[in-house]
Parts: sequence; structure tokens; C-alpha cells
Amino acid sequence: MTNRKVVVPIEGVERAILVVRGQKVILDADLAGLYGVSTKRLKEQVRRNKERFPADFMFLLDPQEVRNLRSQFATSSAAWGGTRYTPMAFTEHGAIMAASVLNTPRAVEASVYVVRAFVKIREMLSTHKELAQKLAELERKVVSHDEHIRSLFAAIRQLMAPPEPKRRKIGFQVKERRVKYGR
Repeated sequence: MTNRKVVVPIEGVERAILVVRGQKVILDADLAGLYGVSTKRLKEQVRRNKERFPADFMFLLDPQEVRNLRSQFATSSAAWGGTRYTPMAFTEHGAIMAASVLNTPRAVEASVYVVRAFVKIREMLSTHKELAQKLAELERKVVSHDEHIRSLFAAIRQLMAPPEPKRRKIGFQVKERRVKYGR
């Protein structure tokens, strides 16, 4: 038996991680490929160890999700040689559990890369959340600044506008002081 070092680029694992039902998951075929086993063997081990895979570790995709994946990734239908069985979606914990039930050296070693990829994606998402929060805060500040700037421009325009001419009174105007005439 040869002792080959498994090299799995994290970027490849990251591309296999999808968001389904609001959870980051990796599909059974991708996970089996990373662990160096057939999809059939992976599913077989999951079925034999159902108690190790609660709903927050692994779930089956519903038909609508499968259709969405087919349209998104342009995979063929079962009639044309594509997946005939409903894919399983493994969360980070489910991927680790799958490595433990497969118990092959490659699966154990590759599980480290899978966990690192999940952690990296989680960090990227949290960074994006922080960035989104800062952007929203800046947007709120800009909105209030915009209102102040608009009022400032309005005041400047009023100052720049030529003064309205004083209206002359109609009729005869006497330029001398008013004299009081006695009674």
C-alpha cells in the first residue's frame, strides 16, 4: 500500500460549497470525489450510519432544489445519464462525520481541507456582513449630510438671487416733509 499525500486545493473545495436552505453545504458527489470514494459508497455508509447524520448534518434535496441545481449547473437529467437518485447535501459537520464513517486515510486527510474551506467561507461572509453594516451606516450619514447640503444650497441660491425690486407706489409723490396743517 502506497502512502501518497493527498493535496486538495481549498479553492476547489470552496467552489463545491453551495448555499441551500440558507446553509452552506457540499453535495454528495463532490464530497465523494474529495474523499476518493464513489458516490454510491458514500451514500451506502450514510444509510448504514443514519443515527450519525441528523437533519443539521445532512439532508436530501427536494425535487425543486434538484431542478434549480440542474438549471444552474446545466447537468443532465436522469433520462440522459445524469443523477438518478436525490442528492444529499452535507453541512460542515456532516462532511466531517462522513469522513469518520468512511474511515479511509484519504477521507480523513481531505476532511481537514473541507473544514478549512467551510471556515474560510464563514470568515468571508462575516467580513461581508461587517462591510455591509459599515456601508449602511455610511449611507445613513450621507443621507443626513445630503439633507444639510441641500438646505445649504437652497440658502446660497436665495442669497444669489437678485433682490426683488421695490415697488413704487402709484400716484403723486411729494418729496417734502409732511407738514401738519392746523385746524
